[in-house]
Amino acid sequence: MNKIAKSQDRGQFSKELYIKRLQNNPDDEHAKTMLDFLDNWGISTEQLEESDEWKVNNLEYDLRTSNVIVEKCKEEKYAQNLYAALCNNVFRKNDIIPILTEENWSCSWRSSGGIVADIREQGDYIDWYCSGIQHSDEIDISGFVPEGEVTDEIKEDLFNLGWLVIEDAR
Repeated sequence: MNKIAKSQDRGQFSKELYIKRLQNNPDDEHAKTMLDFLDNWGISTEQLEESDEWKVNNLEYDLRTSNVIVEKCKEEKYAQNLYAALCNNVFRKNDIIPILTEENWSCSWRSSGGIVADIREQGDYIDWYCSGIQHSDEIDISGFVPEGEVTDEIKEDLFNLGWLVIEDAR
């Protein structure tokens, strides 16, 4: 079995918001409920990721278990370019059944950010969310691309993983 890359900070952004709410108002029932929900969601997600069913025709699984992608995502520009490619695009496993049945894979911008954080094994979705439109003096954003843009390098790496970008599906 391949190791699935995972950030230890997964889900912490939302949890920290509710923890702060409870610090300001210890009787905030909504914050308590949401913290319980987030804990249970984390457990459910881990169980799902252990199932064989989740691994089939799942680009997230293929990305998070690819040594090549994990290594490339250590470089911030590549990680951002992968995040951007996952946003607003549709993908299909380059295999006979997914092609014949037009079985597609896509995800939200937040999920895209979470996938990249998991691949890098650090941070949370918010570290990448909207990074294609980010303007900051704190980081070098040269080479960052807008959400939805698929660079040639990313397209080639996805193809090598067995995935196609479905151009006309947007």
